[in-house]
Amino acid sequence: MCTLCANELPIIPIKSYNTNFITQVFYGRIHLEKGASFLYFNKKNITQKLLHQLKYKGRTDIGTVLGTWYAERINSSSFMNDIDCIIPVPIHPKKLKKRGYNQVLSFCESISEKFGAAIHQDILIRSTNTNSQTSKTRFERAETIRKDFMLLDKNLLKNKHVLLVDDVITTGATIEACCKELLKTENLKISVLSIAFTENT
Repeated sequence: MCTLCANELPIIPIKSYNTNFITQVFYGRIHLEKGASFLYFNKKNITQKLLHQLKYKGRTDIGTVLGTWYAERINSSSFMNDIDCIIPVPIHPKKLKKRGYNQVLSFCESISEKFGAAIHQDILIRSTNTNSQTSKTRFERAETIRKDFMLLDKNLLKNKHVLLVDDVITTGATIEACCKELLKTENLKISVLSIAFTENT
């Protein structure tokens, strides 16, 4: 990434990871220990262009660069101190086969490498193959995604604190659905991280 583009990145400043506008999205829906996001996402801004390349053009190196950058950014904070493992929000096997990769995995790998938290990418699966949610309302997204995910092992994460990672948080419907399935595990704590966050919900 050139210096000019790097300087244009709309980085989100977060003073408190326990209570902020990201955790507020999920208030009354699910309990989060912490919430964070790296970049603001708006239509046609540089974040959208980067994530489009990451998601659809095979540019997993973008996830690696952003993950490494974000890991350095939070290194002096307490955000990762008590995180036991990282779970990338899964994509359906058909999409995975077609695309060849989960677009958030390289971002997760950079975070994992920096802080030593294991990645569990096969414990939570996407059981239905839904179409793009970008044009749907908050209610429509929630209804579509509500039963999309399945937890394969209710014991592996027992008494753990997991970091659930997605590419973009919009309405929060995907994160909410994942969390509700993960919370079938006894005494599980969940924090959330996304590469980007959009206020256009």
